[in-house]
Amino acid sequence: MASAPTPNNLPMFYKDLVPLNSEQHGDWRTRGLDDAKFLSNQHAIPITVDEFVPCSRSYPIIFSSGDQPVPLALMGMNEGVNTFINDEGKLDQPVYLPAYIRRYPFLLARLQQDSDELSLCFDPEAGAIGPFDEGEKLFEDGQPSEATKNILKFCEDFEQSGARTQAFMEDLKKSGLIMDGEVSIQQNGVEQPFIYRGFGMIDEQKLKDLRGDELRKMNQNGMLPLIHAHLFSLQLMRELFSRQVQLGKMPQVTEAPQV
Repeated sequence: MASAPTPNNLPMFYKDLVPLNSEQHGDWRTRGLDDAKFLSNQHAIPITVDEFVPCSRSYPIIFSSGDQPVPLALMGMNEGVNTFINDEGKLDQPVYLPAYIRRYPFLLARLQQDSDELSLCFDPEAGAIGPFDEGEKLFEDGQPSEATKNILKFCEDFEQSGARTQAFMEDLKKSGLIMDGEVSIQQNGVEQPFIYRGFGMIDEQKLKDLRGDELRKMNQNGMLPLIHAHLFSLQLMRELFSRQVQLGKMPQVTEAPQV
């Protein structure tokens, strides 16, 4: 089952959040992570509408179940399995990395519930930010460095893209095109097919039945290319299944097949 990240105290990946400030972190630096072990147990990553096309070349794009669906890049068929991260915590092949991953360990967060102001925060448990001798400075003469400005810009762009994604999903829900998804994969030598359920996908028949003016509107507002990228990406579901089988992590049948 594909679920959106649980809206608990911290987003997916993050173990803690600390506001970045020159008083406490004036001599700190940021450096690249040696691995992506934080990804190892994550099978579905939130993506934005700006990433549908590049993501569709590497992962199946599905929608989470529930009343507030979000688009997800599927990196494994089951929770706790990421077929793109090896035992050393490294990506085992060149693929597009969603912005949600590239943003880590930074994040724009609202520090006060009654305020709309967002502050640049980071996860101190990531091991990428600290009083290191190497890496890029976060502050210079008490002011944000060029590296910090770039990080802030990336996070701001991500928030704006997230807002566009939310608007797209609201329009998609209103259109009635999202249906309960189901994929059946027949494995050689296995009598019963693997049935993957518990996610949302576009109802192709409803899409075909839309009136011409509705399709033109979707094409003009950019929805139609995103829908096609999603449908195209579903072809990768069987490839993802095969990757997981080759890793010796046979996907679990989410529900017994209908006989």
